[in-house]
Amino acid sequence: MWVLTPAAFAGKLLSVFRQPLSSLWRSLVPLFCWLRATWLLASKRIKQQLVQREPDETKEEEEDPPLSTTPTSVNYHFTRQCNYKCGFCFHTAKTSFVLPLEEAKRGLLLLKEAGMEKINFSGGEPFLHDRGEYLGKLVKFCKAELRLPSVSIVSNGSLIRERWFQNYGEYLDILAVSCDSFDEEVNVLIGRGQGRKNHVENLQKLRTWCRDYRVAFKINSVINRFNVEEDMTEQIKALNPVRWKVFQCLLIEGENCGEDALREAERFVIGDEEFERFLERHKEVSCLVPESNQKMKDSYLILDEYMRFLNCRKGRKDPSKSILDVGVEEAIKFSGFDEKMFLKRGGKYTWSKADLKLDW
Repeated sequence: MWVLTPAAFAGKLLSVFRQPLSSLWRSLVPLFCWLRATWLLASKRIKQQLVQREPDETKEEEEDPPLSTTPTSVNYHFTRQCNYKCGFCFHTAKTSFVLPLEEAKRGLLLLKEAGMEKINFSGGEPFLHDRGEYLGKLVKFCKAELRLPSVSIVSNGSLIRERWFQNYGEYLDILAVSCDSFDEEVNVLIGRGQGRKNHVENLQKLRTWCRDYRVAFKINSVINRFNVEEDMTEQIKALNPVRWKVFQCLLIEGENCGEDALREAERFVIGDEEFERFLERHKEVSCLVPESNQKMKDSYLILDEYMRFLNCRKGRKDPSKSILDVGVEEAIKFSGFDEKMFLKRGGKYTWSKADLKLDW
């Protein structure tokens, strides 16, 4: 149709100029009206074609809702109480609450049904409550009844006794012991001093028990103002942990900084360049797993003592509703969890001692 338009226009124009001058003006009016109608019709059709080509963004959003988060690896801080006073602690003793054992088991079952594969028990100090019996019963429940691939603990190690390994060691995959320095004076400055007890000597004893009771041994270190210049290469190689997790000291409002905080961790903080220099100094340690503030902040699924997910996206810990009240699927929506960063930082690894194939 539009190919004929120039010819039709020429024909109408020629017929106009063949008329007498007196009727010329009368003929121009319908010609201009015809041109205007033709232009409007063409514009309307072009707009319709463009609209058809543009994607319907609203429709796409409705067709592709955000994927639900699977709690593959969960860190359960079931107690805030601790016998140490680490100056940079980001989960401080704001309450003394601990869930009744059966309620904690119910929550762990909900997590398993939602897809949990690994549970990590932490605190505070997890061996403090009921002298480690509460923790041991949870560990046994998760491995023997829930049959989770991985059950782990993070502890400062000061309250662990060999009897605990005798009773519960077979159900534990990984024991991570916090050690920020191999200089006892630095440990005292940080807040890990225990009078006549030596934190480093205790670490050696725990390493031996892990070997004897077939538990994978791991070390966690928080790099801060007091240990950033230390070289731990020889000691770490001698202890030979399956993983040496190295964290950059992190500030969390309301926990270790801010008006309502029980700690003042600002004096422990180091910059990104200082953290990178520490990592460079220890690049020969094959088991080193570095975690900067950027990697760490949103890549952990953290449950507090009430089994609420803690959202750290705004630099503080904002709790969801408890999974015991609303279920895992609803509570996890407010966790702020960054699953991509979890995978990027190596959060998914060989975490079952059966698969580690260690030379016990």
